[in-house]
Amino acid sequence: MEMLSGAEMVVRSLIDQGVKQVFGYPGGAVLDIYDALHTVGGIDHVLVRHEQAAVHMADGLARATGEVGVVLVTSGPGATNAITGIATAYMDSIPLVILSGQVATSLIGYDAFQECDMVGISRPVVKHSFLVKQTEDIPGVLKKAFWLAASGRPGPVVVDLPKDILNPANKLPYVWPETVRHALLQPNDTGPQRPDQTCITHASGCEKAGGLCRRWRG
Repeated sequence: MEMLSGAEMVVRSLIDQGVKQVFGYPGGAVLDIYDALHTVGGIDHVLVRHEQAAVHMADGLARATGEVGVVLVTSGPGATNAITGIATAYMDSIPLVILSGQVATSLIGYDAFQECDMVGISRPVVKHSFLVKQTEDIPGVLKKAFWLAASGRPGPVVVDLPKDILNPANKLPYVWPETVRHALLQPNDTGPQRPDQTCITHASGCEKAGGLCRRWRG
């Protein structure tokens, strides 16, 4: 079994998902991912001058190809700069996965340098936001993020990655899941279902009983 760091797991997961291009702007919280992009290879990175441009470019790729666009931004201002582009993708049902850096898990909630609640900020304009707290969860969360972005009504999904789980010194077994299980979203591929006649009959009985009660009280 292959042993990878959290940053390497991010890149390897993108490769296993079929991603060929990432749009982003580097920053301290995601430098380990940028190092992994260089060492692992296999993915082209498009450097922008502002994080909002990265999201719009990934949005354009998704519109033109039907693929899920991928964005990589750092914590704090890097993440918040991406919000307008994320909102645009949400309103137009464009599938995106936004990888945002975050301060170390032990510092979350303590107003650390360039800390922001990306999960909370993005919640109104995404299908879902993940905060990954364990290195070994990275492949499964990314698999689920891509599935969510493209399934049902497409849209953006945020994956917030604390700096400590990306540490290149910590190597763990890499396992890419074959399937995705998500109890909260199971798109109905069979179309609208006919109402249950038994329920309708019972409801009719309740309505009659309610009428009797109203007449009795009146």
